[in-house]
Amino acid sequence: MKLQLLRNATQVLTINNKTILIDPMLAPKGSYDAFQQTGNDRKNPLVDLPLNEQELSELIASIDAVLLTHLHLDHWDPIAQQLLPKDILVLCQQVNVEAIQNVGFTNIQPVADELIWEGIRFDRTNGKHGTGEIEKRMGIVSGYVISFEDESVYIAGDTIWCDDVKQAIDQYKPSQIVLNGGAARFVQGDAIVMDINGIITVCNYAPGAKVYVVHLEAVNHGTENRADIRKAIEANGLTERCFVPEDGELLF
Repeated sequence: MKLQLLRNATQVLTINNKTILIDPMLAPKGSYDAFQQTGNDRKNPLVDLPLNEQELSELIASIDAVLLTHLHLDHWDPIAQQLLPKDILVLCQQVNVEAIQNVGFTNIQPVADELIWEGIRFDRTNGKHGTGEIEKRMGIVSGYVISFEDESVYIAGDTIWCDDVKQAIDQYKPSQIVLNGGAARFVQGDAIVMDINGIITVCNYAPGAKVYVVHLEAVNHGTENRADIRKAIEANGLTERCFVPEDGELLF
């Protein structure tokens, strides 16, 4: 099993000789307007992909399946929808099937609870993309525990620390956990993804797991950067098992 961060939540997982593209946002820097009600007008994404045009084309040609946690712009953008073959296998939460069909994709497999594909197991997990009214507005989100033989990784998706995350760790006991950090938020309300406190809580709750923090410095409503998070990791004595990769870096 190998996992590479591209940018934001976009990752490439290689498992059982299959290549899975997770939450693709593939547009060049500054392609989209800023998310509204965030207090700034920086265009998204804030940075380019760590791939040139040819490398991106080669990557897309190598993909066996796409895995989507939900359909927000920074996880499934129009450029990804244009570039990916319409007959590629798309694994997603049930609630998103119709929307994916509506942009022309024809090979969609929802993961209601669990799915085995090419010997790889996908267990869908729940999450909370914020609190209160903001959570309702953000909609349903999923994470996935992906496993093959004795290896597993928990892609938590866009969620704060909550009982859903606790239950996923309790049930699946993943050896590797990927968290979407950055404490993204709107002008009003709480963070809608993991903040530093949530990240440290996950690390302490799952002492046997290595934790990787992604979803950083790429969208305009993030409020915590890599330096902030690394400082907290060091202060809490977690540098041996909590990591903050750069764009393009191989996590494991």
